[in-house]
Amino acid sequence: MNRVNFFLILFFLFLQTAANAQQKETPITKSDSIFSTKKVGDTIPRKIDSVKKDSVVKKRHDPHKATLYSAILPGAGQIYNKKYWKLPIVYAAIGIPTYTYFYNKTWYHKCQYALAVAVNISSNGGIITPGTQDSLNAVDPKLQSIASSGNTNALINYRNEFRKDQDYSALFFLIFWGLNIIDATVDAHLKDFNVNDDLSLRVRPTIIPGPGYVSGVSFVFDIHKGKTKLINTD
Repeated sequence: MNRVNFFLILFFLFLQTAANAQQKETPITKSDSIFSTKKVGDTIPRKIDSVKKDSVVKKRHDPHKATLYSAILPGAGQIYNKKYWKLPIVYAAIGIPTYTYFYNKTWYHKCQYALAVAVNISSNGGIITPGTQDSLNAVDPKLQSIASSGNTNALINYRNEFRKDQDYSALFFLIFWGLNIIDATVDAHLKDFNVNDDLSLRVRPTIIPGPGYVSGVSFVFDIHKGKTKLINTD
């Protein structure tokens, strides 16, 4: 009888111990399941947010707009590319030929008029009539002495030089206008490129899967921007 009671007591103690152990393990399982659900729930929105951020928030720089803006107005493409320091260079490169073009054009017409007066004086045998004097007074003071002497050859040379410089000014204006467009287009194409210092060859250990795991070395050469990857830690 005592032996039966002893086994009954041991049996009840065993049941109580097993129940206590089961109660202790149950919260851990729930905690693991809750943690896993929360982890998956946290991971998916982060991935979606990353995709939205890359595809929606980040807008691609359009080289066609930079080209169009620079073709319409010099320097507008540089402003679109946010290269503000290039604006003085652009305006100086285009402004100087513009100024020299109109400067040479003005003097070309002055020489042309002085040449007409000199030809008139030469046709009168070098005699300056009252009507010719009025025309001579309208000649630029720097050219009056040449025109009054009837030296048409000198005026023709001056006129041709100013005409040539005028043509060169127009040519340089077109060249610098084209360079302004090319500069804006190239800058716009390079704006999306990764030009940071993190372009390197990386050597790191790796494990090659197969019948047996084999250790090795991998060489990674990265020329692109780093992208966030989703790593499953389960």
